[in-house]
Amino acid sequence: MLLALDAVLRHKHRMVTLAPSDCSLCPRLVAFREANCVAHPSFYNGAVPSFGSLDAQLLVVGLAPGLKGANATGRPFTGDYAGLVLYEALAKTGFAQGNYQARPDDGFTLVNTRITNAVRCVPPANKPTPQEEKTCNQFLIRELAAMPRLKVILSLGATSHNAVLRTLKVKAKDYPFGHDRLHQVKSPVWSGLLVDSYHTSRYNIQTRRLTQAMFDAVVARIREQLAAN
Repeated sequence: MLLALDAVLRHKHRMVTLAPSDCSLCPRLVAFREANCVAHPSFYNGAVPSFGSLDAQLLVVGLAPGLKGANATGRPFTGDYAGLVLYEALAKTGFAQGNYQARPDDGFTLVNTRITNAVRCVPPANKPTPQEEKTCNQFLIRELAAMPRLKVILSLGATSHNAVLRTLKVKAKDYPFGHDRLHQVKSPVWSGLLVDSYHTSRYNIQTRRLTQAMFDAVVARIREQLAAN
């Protein structure tokens, strides 16, 4: 059932998965996935594929799927609060089109944008371990290598930021994380613009660490950077 759903999602939404839906590399995540298959049999319950074209110039990198968000729907940031903030900003700035309804068959599409996560499987308590982050990094490496037109990476949160730096083989001290911070990255792996933002999580929005307006401004700046180049 999982493989069949995976195939349907890739066909309908042009998703390309670089990590198998039944990835077995992280024992703790596999055990959690198996438990969720029992507790939530209608959920996707697999390594969530990226959303959007590999020809995109913008790649958004989140932390990991939410239990009742992407882990349930099989589409990044779909079904949880973080997706409401992210997809609203993308739609406002022309990086997405359609009516986002928090389900994978809503017809919502991305424009010149691709979305993925640093960790592809849902972790217990939404907290992957450092080893799980390192293990999953190989898929982000493959993703960047498969995106020939990539110009901008938007990292949502420090974990995503660090995963991108690990992929690019650059030193963290040279590119410190900070909200609305822009880094011109030059590395043997990729050269382009790395943009940081606080994660669009419910907690960050409720505590006002991040607002919709703040995040909209970050995405609008990316639009301007791409238009200028």
